[in-house]
Amino acid sequence: MFRAQASERLVERLGEDRGKDVAADKETGRKIIRTIIDDAAADLLHDGEKAWSYDEQEALETATYNALFGLGRLQPLIDDETVENIIISGAENVWVETTDGELIRKDPVASSDKELLEELAFVAQRSESNARNFTSAHPRLHMRLDGGSRLAAAAWVTARPSVVIRRHRLRRVSLDDLVARDMLSANQAGFLRAAVKARKSIVVAGPQGAGKTTLVRALCAEIPRHEAIGTFETEFELHLHELPDVHEIVHAWEARPGSGEVGPDGRQAGEFGLDEALYDSFRFNLSRQIVGEVRGAEVWAMIKAMESGAGSISTTHAANGEAAVRKLVTCAMEAGSHVTRELATTKLSETIDLVVQISLRTGQDRQDPRIWRKTRNVSEIVHVAPGEAAKGYATTHVYRSAPHGGPAVPGTLPDELRELEHWGFDLTGFLTAEGQEAGAL
Repeated sequence: MFRAQASERLVERLGEDRGKDVAADKETGRKIIRTIIDDAAADLLHDGEKAWSYDEQEALETATYNALFGLGRLQPLIDDETVENIIISGAENVWVETTDGELIRKDPVASSDKELLEELAFVAQRSESNARNFTSAHPRLHMRLDGGSRLAAAAWVTARPSVVIRRHRLRRVSLDDLVARDMLSANQAGFLRAAVKARKSIVVAGPQGAGKTTLVRALCAEIPRHEAIGTFETEFELHLHELPDVHEIVHAWEARPGSGEVGPDGRQAGEFGLDEALYDSFRFNLSRQIVGEVRGAEVWAMIKAMESGAGSISTTHAANGEAAVRKLVTCAMEAGSHVTRELATTKLSETIDLVVQISLRTGQDRQDPRIWRKTRNVSEIVHVAPGEAAKGYATTHVYRSAPHGGPAVPGTLPDELRELEHWGFDLTGFLTAEGQEAGAL
């Protein structure tokens, strides 16, 4: 009720100027909310009812502000620096994953599923530049929130409203940071650092929530700061353009879903895809093109980026390094009826140099079995090259899964990767560890 009143008054007050200065809009909104709550408190006194305490009135103002400009009762979870992911399956079934891997149940975020859907629909339509529809006719919602979080929601086609909000806490991250977190070994970090500098094209693969985007940020941190980078994403997640001290020149493209009627070309009005962004980017004198997550047809944008200039980086979901290549072949074939398996495998084997696989394991805490923790490791680094006609590509496990978990151990280094020693890779250390591993088997 208070949010609706505040929203109506804010529109009346700002008119066409709404959205031009977000900070000013929020300050105006805060003043409007304070007036509305003060008037409501005065009405209670006039009617002889119990007055709100100062703390209750402050809480109402905060809740209304969060509902108008944030995510309502979800906003405290968004603001919690220890929360990495928020998972909702029905208004009262709310869980968070913390930055140290804990899975914790939280209080309900709405009084009913209906209220939760109303909040999501309001948030979807509120954005001036990134508005989405979320209705029974449009039962899925994918959008970037203020602050950079990514929201995915589904309803009407699911048993209960389902929501996942991903917080990207590690925006400024290096390979050394991930070594400190035991996500990869120092030797792996040196290998990947050299691979980026040598302009090898890399696909980072793994299950959902494994830390693929975080690893890509760490890889991109090794790109010389003077290089012009283009990023291509369905929703901004890398945020390289927000780190000018790390990357001086970044052109960041974000796809946009269409709305309204479908045109003669089969696309909705206003739709802007990654393929169009990539086409436009060829006039921007880019040194590297980073295509975000590849789930389907985006694979061709990834291939074009890798063909156009070495040193591209992308991500995809897969169970292991070999599966990542097979999945990308399938994506390429499904993207067009004219694409044969031979064409798909040829293109991918000629463009991808390395697949970096991340494993994700969840287990109960030894001290407190009520707590579940996640561990993430770079479990494989696979070299990809053209192969025999039957398969179309050949793979070599440069680093293979460790027998007892943890970061991958040295495997076999193809001759063409020995050049990475020139880019700072500790080849001697790799060969020594490789020999030790072979002797232990």
